Amino acid sequence: MSVNYKFRIVYDGTRYYGWEHQPNTEMTIQGKLESVLSLMVDAPVEVLGAGRTDAGVHARGMVANAKFDTSLSPEEIKDYMNRYLPDDICVAEVRIAADGFHSRYKAKGKTYRYTCYAGKDKPVFDRKYVHVLEAMPDVEAMRKAAGYLCGSHDFASFCGNARMKKSTVRIVDKIEIVQRDGYLTLTYHGTGFLQYMVRILTGTLLEVGFGKRTPESMVELLEAKDRKLAGATAPAKGLCLMEVDY
Repeated sequence: MSVNYKFRIVYDGTRYYGWEHQPNTEMTIQGKLESVLSLMVDAPVEVLGAGRTDAGVHARGMVANAKFDTSLSPEEIKDYMNRYLPDDICVAEVRIAADGFHSRYKAKGKTYRYTCYAGKDKPVFDRKYVHVLEAMPDVEAMRKAAGYLCGSHDFASFCGNARMKKSTVRIVDKIEIVQRDGYLTLTYHGTGFLQYMVRILTGTLLEVGFGKRTPESMVELLEAKDRKLAGATAPAKGLCLMEVDY
């Protein structure tokens, strides 16, 4: 009898083409998880993720679920998966979930963190996980701009999918910007995010920080609903999915 299992997964997305299956490549997070689980139960297994992180994006708290039949305990499933998964993917937790649990549809919120570095020395050991800036931007200006972006808005200007047919209205209830030593982190919490949305928000806020646009211009940008008017899409490597709320 199949049981619904819930997973919390940590991964370094550097080598992968994102979470979701992609044609002509086996290098996706979803694909690696499904391969190991299918081997474990000797039957096809579909793994459903809470989101679809882009190529090169990392996760400390991705949540997924899958239904399959096994005599192994959750702890034994975890041990098996970590034994056969690549070193840059780790299953941090396995639990039995309610039969109706769906990692994506039941999610109530997500936390993403984007990390930049503007220190004097090269971030040798963090180079895969930070966006290196030439200088530290004006953090107070960025915080002021972030204030205009918080709340329920149509974020069409910050959506990377030009063919998006569904609603682009989202609730972003927190954007926290912290400067510590040479690092600058932007932490976003919201009910959900559009494709590339966090990276476009980050790129736009950085442009505010470097004086290329004003904090007040965020109001016009939201009203315009035009991706071409927003800032550059920040590099994938600086982004990490931290937590999913249920």
